[in-house]
Amino acid sequence: MQATADSTKMDCVWSNWKSQAIDLLYWRDIKQTGIVFGSFLLLLFSLTQFSVVSVGAYLALAALSATISFRIYKSVLQAVQKTDEGHPFKAYLELEITLSQEQIQKYTDCLQFYVNSTLKELRRLFLVQDLVDSLKFAVLMWLLTYVGALFNGLTLLLMAVVSMFTLPVVYVKYQAQIDQYLGLVRTHINAIVAKIQAKIPGAKRHAE
Repeated sequence: MQATADSTKMDCVWSNWKSQAIDLLYWRDIKQTGIVFGSFLLLLFSLTQFSVVSVGAYLALAALSATISFRIYKSVLQAVQKTDEGHPFKAYLELEITLSQEQIQKYTDCLQFYVNSTLKELRRLFLVQDLVDSLKFAVLMWLLTYVGALFNGLTLLLMAVVSMFTLPVVYVKYQAQIDQYLGLVRTHINAIVAKIQAKIPGAKRHAE
């Protein structure tokens, strides 16, 4: 019974995260998505020019400069106007930001689920449970060696972020055309895979 309840909680958490991510990637709230997208781009561009330590230090200094300046400004304003408004960040200082044991357990269970699933899939691929799937994985790794030779990790991450915030919108706009071309590509790939499977003794034949 407890396992079912935990599974339901994880499903709810994943559903909530998925819904929020979809709203961001499809620009349903332009202001919110713009802020997140712009922040990611600024951070990644900064990392291409400076080290992680430098970027972290600059961000901390920028935040401290803003909060200290605002605190001094409010203090001076209160002294001039002879008001007693108190600390300008009092409401935020009194907010409860600690994670409960239940929340920590929930996120830990979620992380454990994905780590275990990933490990099982890697074991299946590396120990060749399905020869065709392992060959596909090998081809993917081979292609990644060429990608890695052309781009560094930060450039790939930057391209991935830009793609995440642009491709979903483009797909929605041109869904019919894209689905048509993807169908042709998928059919062609399936035909090639079927030919390979037919020539490999003992290869598992399964519907794509």
